[in-house]
Amino acid sequence: MDYGKHEAPAPYEAGEGCLTTLVRIPVRIVVLVIVLPVRMVWDALVAAARAADRVLLRPLGRALSWLSATLVVIPARWLYGAVLTPLGRALRRLAAAVFVWPWVALWRYVLVPAVRYGLVVPVVWLHGAVLTPAGHGLRWVYRALLAPAGRGIGTAVGWVLTAVFVRPVTGLWRYVLVPLALATSWSADHLVVRPVAWAYRELLTPLGRGISRLLDRLGRGIAAVARGLWAAVVWLVTNLLVAPLGRLHRWVLAPVGREIAAAFGVAWRITGYISRAVGRAAAWLAWHLVGAPVTWVYRTVCTSVGHFVRDAVWAPAERAAVEAGRAARAALRTARETVAQARRDAWRALVGGPRACEPREPGSPLARTLGITTTVPSAAPEPEISLLGEKIAERG
Repeated sequence: MDYGKHEAPAPYEAGEGCLTTLVRIPVRIVVLVIVLPVRMVWDALVAAARAADRVLLRPLGRALSWLSATLVVIPARWLYGAVLTPLGRALRRLAAAVFVWPWVALWRYVLVPAVRYGLVVPVVWLHGAVLTPAGHGLRWVYRALLAPAGRGIGTAVGWVLTAVFVRPVTGLWRYVLVPLALATSWSADHLVVRPVAWAYRELLTPLGRGISRLLDRLGRGIAAVARGLWAAVVWLVTNLLVAPLGRLHRWVLAPVGREIAAAFGVAWRITGYISRAVGRAAAWLAWHLVGAPVTWVYRTVCTSVGHFVRDAVWAPAERAAVEAGRAARAALRTARETVAQARRDAWRALVGGPRACEPREPGSPLARTLGITTTVPSAAPEPEISLLGEKIAERG
């Protein structure tokens, strides 16, 4: 058999040898034995779920939907449209008539006229006729009398305050406090500031520079020692821990994991084929052992019996029931007409014959309203004049 004509050989990674190939086949066989029951149980559960959904859940859902629509939605819609909406409108109108319109009428026809003609109009008249002339007079008095008098009094008070308070304070500041502050500043500069600056510049600055250089050299030495120690620790961790773990992961764990994952994938596909084959076999057996006999019995026995029952029993019984119903309705109609005639005859015997009136058209004993052909049992009979006499009169 030419292997290359049907499918290409599985690609192998670089570095794989005969040992890997020999280990791969037993691992896949073991994984196939482990995965096969799981896949068959999974396929059985999936098939059962699909059958339950198709046979039970969908009809149940449709039945529940119809039941909810019939028992909840349609009554609720009818209740909302026929009861709650008119009731809400009536309550709204009642609430408006009880709570809104009295306050609106009170505001529009009582409070607004009362405030307008009892408060606003008098206040406007008072402002235009009394307060405005009084304000103009007070403004004239202020401008003609009080303002000039106030300016004179302010000038006199300002001159007195300047002579009593401002000029003495200005002389004290100019001739006493300013010279004293200048003398104090000169003394502080020559006795404190300059000596302190010389000491900082000539003594403290060189001393600080020396200490800074010493600390800098000490810090560099400590940093060099720390870098050496860190490099040694990193080298030890890399060569004693990281490199062995990397080699273990690269050469052992990664190939084992890939092989196990590939084995599970191959086993899952193979078990799928096996599970589908088992399912087809079970379906074939179920059809030939149960489905085909049941179908044959339904088509050859139940259908014939059902047709015979329908044609020989159900149809004659239905026709007999229909005829019996018609006969019963005719008997009831005849009985009602007989009772009505007997009642009219008894009433005519007790009261007398009917009064003479215009000829009427023959029809139902029930009264009809004028202009309407529908029989109304509760309406009073009205005389209907036949047009036959008019036509005869016109012809004559």
